[in-house]
Amino acid sequence: MNDLRSGMLRKCSAGNRKIVPLILVAVLCFPVAAGVVEAQTGEPSSAAADRQLPDRKQTTLGLYVTAKEAYEMWLAAPDQVKIIDVRTPEEYALIGHPEMAWNIPYGFITYQRVDGTFEHGASLNPDFVAEFKELADPTDILLLTCRSGDRSARAVELLAEAGFTNAYTITDGVEGDKVDDPENVYFGKRMKNGWKNWGLPWVYSIDPDMVLIEEGTSKRTAPGQQ
Repeated sequence: MNDLRSGMLRKCSAGNRKIVPLILVAVLCFPVAAGVVEAQTGEPSSAAADRQLPDRKQTTLGLYVTAKEAYEMWLAAPDQVKIIDVRTPEEYALIGHPEMAWNIPYGFITYQRVDGTFEHGASLNPDFVAEFKELADPTDILLLTCRSGDRSARAVELLAEAGFTNAYTITDGVEGDKVDDPENVYFGKRMKNGWKNWGLPWVYSIDPDMVLIEEGTSKRTAPGQQ
């Protein structure tokens, strides 16, 4: 094997040395790709038990897709399938988002200084369901995504209570789940799955018409605070 490898390297002339960095990049990236593929083997199933979803990612509608499956659904019927990112506007803008995704925030980041102490948290978007009703009909196919599938599940519950019947949660979200193998170089990082780790199309740029927030709304502070 060493002789073969040496022979291959000797064949690389000055004119084609760019091949070597490409090979190295492919080898270095392989562990991440392999981890994603391993997580997605087998036939798609909508059952939470089959997908081994934790309780926090389950919904009463029981409609689940991975980021890859969501993209394939959208590609097959872009006029009938809507992808909605329910993360905060800050996440949508600064971390990036699926290029076809609308942004209807499930909640907002709140922060303020009280008695010299910085406080921060989150508040539910009071117009969340109303914004969905402006965008879609109750029977439309809606694929909700967030960071890693928790908030999107809670968002689906709100929509289900409001009469929406085809709201799916994207179980691995935009950033994916954390790698839980302590021996892995990416331990604790969100590199296990998710829209971005799959290499699906995403952007930082924002189409203002696709960000649905109440006119004049600013959520810098908690409700009732100035």
